[in-house]
Amino acid sequence: MIAAPAKPQAGGSYKWWIVGMLWWICFFNYADRVAVASVLPLLQSEFGFSKTDQALISSAFTWVYALTAPFAGQVADRHARKLVIIAGLYIWSAITGFTALCSKLWHFVLVRGAEGLGETFYFPASMSLVSDYHDPSTRSRAMSLHQTSVYAGTIGGGALAGWMGQHYGWQSPFVFLGAAGILLGLVLARFIREPVRNAAELATAAQDDLASRPVPGDPAVHPPTQAAPIPLRQFLAEMRRTPTALILAGAFFGANLVALIFLTWMPSFLKEK
Repeated sequence: MIAAPAKPQAGGSYKWWIVGMLWWICFFNYADRVAVASVLPLLQSEFGFSKTDQALISSAFTWVYALTAPFAGQVADRHARKLVIIAGLYIWSAITGFTALCSKLWHFVLVRGAEGLGETFYFPASMSLVSDYHDPSTRSRAMSLHQTSVYAGTIGGGALAGWMGQHYGWQSPFVFLGAAGILLGLVLARFIREPVRNAAELATAAQDDLASRPVPGDPAVHPPTQAAPIPLRQFLAEMRRTPTALILAGAFFGANLVALIFLTWMPSFLKEK
């Protein structure tokens, strides 16, 4: 039985608990994705993978993630965000654990692509969830706190995978991270609550409308309503007509391009030098 959507209170503490719980999910989202870069030198030693092979393994995740991201956003707009987040966590954690069974190049490429598909659903759903629990007065702070998990997961996951791979074999970090992610999902599934969609905006609009009434008790002239999801084609068309969105997308593309180069090859560079 699915619980009724929660109605977050503007001054309640649960909205910060949500940020904290999502922080840990995002930590594993990034720890799992960077783990393979830390063990590339070990994979090269054991399987004889060339640099081109290693690039195929690493880029499979990115290509699938990028191509499926718009569809992931559509799913998050139409289905319970809690379900999307927890299901995604289970899927990518299981795939991370399954990586330890790989023994051929195509195994690694297939698994990394599948992990990209699993992880791409997290950010659209989580940002939507945070937005519904936090109105404009706390939203930027909440998202900035959540964003720190990206760097913590990248640094912590990469370091842990390298250390475990060196001491216990390249398979060990994938088994550990996969099992830890599934355990986290089992715990947090009991505590994350799905809010009313657009709850923060609806509450703010209702307050503004109440304040604008000339006489207390008059009916609202513009009652707040929930916005319906728009088709993907319409969304992409609106993106093309919005210069700010295109500039931000370009900046994000450039920043991630450089970051991925460093994240993929820095462990190998440091080992070889």
